[in-house]
Amino acid sequence: MRRGVYAGSFDPVTKGHLWMIEHGVQIFDEMIVAIGENPDKKYTFSLEERVAMLRETTSLWPNLRVEVFQNRFLVDYAREQGAQFILRGIREAADYEFERKMRYVNADLAPHIDTIFLMPPREIAEISSTMVKGLVGPQGWEGVVKQYVPDPVFMRLLHGYKTVAK
Repeated sequence: MRRGVYAGSFDPVTKGHLWMIEHGVQIFDEMIVAIGENPDKKYTFSLEERVAMLRETTSLWPNLRVEVFQNRFLVDYAREQGAQFILRGIREAADYEFERKMRYVNADLAPHIDTIFLMPPREIAEISSTMVKGLVGPQGWEGVVKQYVPDPVFMRLLHGYKTVAK
């Protein structure tokens, strides 16, 4: 069984993340979307909200599960889950440089776990959680943000996070 892990903070999940997830469920027999929790990082959405949003937006894929991992190396988590692959996205040259280095460190720690890189299409390549949160607030933000996030995320932004911290 080919098992892959795609990890991130998903604060919040975007359509760019969903593109990666959709391709991951096609590549792997089992896809684990792992929400990383760093105790030193300030999040806009609670861990419970991020889990809920991911589960709501990915429920149609039976070979996918949403999990949480905390304060550990992703490669160690992947090994514990019996994954052979880590899925990572590359949007720009800076992502490539960072991910290339991490791939080599991960290979030192777990040589049997391969990293697979995907490059999303141009129209969603620049979407990030940080960008989405930065768009919330100014007049007309709703029409702009709606195109970048799945409906469960948009509804949470609309009903409770009109003043999302930037």
